[in-house]
Amino acid sequence: MTSPDSPASRDRGAQRLHWTRTALADPSATLERASVDAGHRSYWRTTGSGTPRIVMDAPPGLEDVRPWLRIRDLLETGGVRVPHVLARDVEAGFLLLEDLGPRTLAQTITAASADADFDAALAQLLKLQAIVPPADLPVFGEALLQRDAGLFEEWFLGRHLGIALDCAASDGLERVQRRLMDNALGQAKVPVHRDFMPRNLMPAADGPAVLDFQDLVLGPIAYDPASLFKDAFLSWPLDRVDGWLARYHARAADAGLPVPPLPRFLRDADWLGVQRHLKILGIFARLRHRDGKPKYLADAPRFIAYLDDVLPRHDALAPLADLIETRIKPAMRARGELP
Repeated sequence: MTSPDSPASRDRGAQRLHWTRTALADPSATLERASVDAGHRSYWRTTGSGTPRIVMDAPPGLEDVRPWLRIRDLLETGGVRVPHVLARDVEAGFLLLEDLGPRTLAQTITAASADADFDAALAQLLKLQAIVPPADLPVFGEALLQRDAGLFEEWFLGRHLGIALDCAASDGLERVQRRLMDNALGQAKVPVHRDFMPRNLMPAADGPAVLDFQDLVLGPIAYDPASLFKDAFLSWPLDRVDGWLARYHARAADAGLPVPPLPRFLRDADWLGVQRHLKILGIFARLRHRDGKPKYLADAPRFIAYLDDVLPRHDALAPLADLIETRIKPAMRARGELP
């Protein structure tokens, strides 16, 4: 990683500030960090004589803003609330965006507000899923699923916990991963955000506004509802999650989206939730050990708690439940990551 005090970072900072002052026509404008994501993009809030704005900084060679802009335009055309772009310099990797405020839905949602908040989020999701996908939209297929499956074993089990599986455990995990992949591949396909969760939704009067959509793919219809209610950063009681999923199912059916019968849809969402939690455990371990970003793995115990809740519902996933009890939990306790 590049140090914030390195010459390259200082040069980029000077370039960013100069571009911002020019875009705003405000030579007194300054920038303060708004947020940073798990990639190389960073976000900066302007202060000065005018309305606060957000500068997205995507350093060329590390991030390309064009896929983000293309998907943003596609979603906006479909009626999805996305951030407005006020100025752009694609070659330099700078965008000037509206300022949607400092707090995501993940920071404002409460147990009391969740029903209304999720109803508003579903309105955006249903618009997103109804978009006619362009012919070249990537497909959430076998290759992507295989890559996602490998993250858990390579980075979370191997690199983070130091677990080497014997043949029986490896075969059991492979069977579970295969069942999860087949479940995903067998579902009706719609545009899929792949991170449609409160952390990527910004409260707005005509929203919420949807963020972090640049990895849009054509994929399983239950994926985004599972991401919204079986979140990587928030946990809810399972009976409440099931109720929200049923609410989504009814609204999706009314909108003409290709949802299966409710019992099958609930199982699909459970299994995609398991697949997604395994993948994200792998990603968070990789962020820590490869990219020097340790904070994400602090959520690992909550991921394990989610799997503990869901896996007993599904006998076909029993080898994973056994692996968690016999290998993963002891390894996490030995590292002080579980009580």
